[in-house]
Amino acid sequence: MKVSVIGCGYLGAVHAACMAELGHEVVGIDVDEKKIELLAQGKSPFHEPDLPALLDKHTHSGRLRFSTDFADISDARVHFIGVGTPQLDDSGSADLSYVRSAVDSILPHVQSGRTIIVGKSTVPVGTAQSLEQQIVDAGGILIWNPEFLRESFAVEDTLRPDRLVYGLSDDETRARISVQVLDEVYSPIISAGTPRLVMNYATSELVKVSANSFLAVKISYINAMAEVCEATGADVKRLAEAIGMDDRIGRKFLRAGIGFGGGCLPKDIRAFKARTEELGLPSLNFLADIDAINERRRYRVVEMCEEELGDLTGKRLAILGAAFKPNSDDMRNSPALAISDELAARGAHIVITDPEAGPILAATTDRFEVAASAEEAMTGAEATLLLTEWKQFSSLDPSEVAALPAHRLIIDGRNVLDPKQWRAAGWTYRGMGRP
Repeated sequence: MKVSVIGCGYLGAVHAACMAELGHEVVGIDVDEKKIELLAQGKSPFHEPDLPALLDKHTHSGRLRFSTDFADISDARVHFIGVGTPQLDDSGSADLSYVRSAVDSILPHVQSGRTIIVGKSTVPVGTAQSLEQQIVDAGGILIWNPEFLRESFAVEDTLRPDRLVYGLSDDETRARISVQVLDEVYSPIISAGTPRLVMNYATSELVKVSANSFLAVKISYINAMAEVCEATGADVKRLAEAIGMDDRIGRKFLRAGIGFGGGCLPKDIRAFKARTEELGLPSLNFLADIDAINERRRYRVVEMCEEELGDLTGKRLAILGAAFKPNSDDMRNSPALAISDELAARGAHIVITDPEAGPILAATTDRFEVAASAEEAMTGAEATLLLTEWKQFSSLDPSEVAALPAHRLIIDGRNVLDPKQWRAAGWTYRGMGRP
């Protein structure tokens, strides 16, 4: 099938490559000429495991191409919308201007009764309903098919998802046609046994934001428990292990640390809360507390530095990690960068390293010194802060790096190090919510 993907950022580029892998003829569209030029060469503009191989494979086979010209989508049967929905500057609400612009750009190429427009962007509930009539008037059919990608696992999550969600029109004929076509698009995935859940527009829009909000609640809950542990001498890691054994709770997302970041969770919980306020509902007021806990845990690391070192002016601090998570170069709303900025504001000299985000940081800012490795960053440091749990950081041998810093102080912002091992090597170890 011939398909287009509108928006070639993180979601769109991955989706386009994966649709080509499923056997479709795909064109990806974006207004960013530099991004399109890279993608057309089979190169990824961001770090995502497994994506470069797919891009190289399918741009060279001719099954996948990229363009800035919407005329190139004219023969596509299915158009996926994968543009961003960033947070508005003046509120927590989602900015839908890119979604609406994508729809406007697709409509001149709609083939009446044949074209299916598939929304994948994360949007506030009610968005699909507000777009449907415009699309129907042009002869198209809208279906909402939210994405559930985890950065650094995006290709796997697209090709082997844990579920497919279809949000359908209330019109039975349009709903039936859109299901038939999307089933054909995802035929290999469905044949592999992936559950397919069919629901109305509103429910499908709520699936993604409610899932992200629930994950945020779990993360902030265990971080709130870390605060209680710090005040009482308890160990949050053992606490999480114990409560996670209850199968009603589960172990996932119960690791205390410096909180969540990235382009999804913070934005989505704020937009979700803002939408319920627009609806006149107090249902999600608690998300403000979840957000506050998440922000607060970042600054606990700054307090730890001052507790150990006193005045930070002129102190060299090694920061291990800049991306918001490992196996990614995404620094959007990164806790590591927020902490680094606050430490720098208090006079510290920040030396930061990250295997993927580091080169980007070095090319785009002069706020920090950027080191090529953990060892380089740690040399002469008064404190070392592990803030992104890259394997090369969590597997450091404390004895081998003991001679590098001026002061053997390690602050484990992700609770991934063995305190006994580091203390035995002569380090002062500080973890999050750990005695």
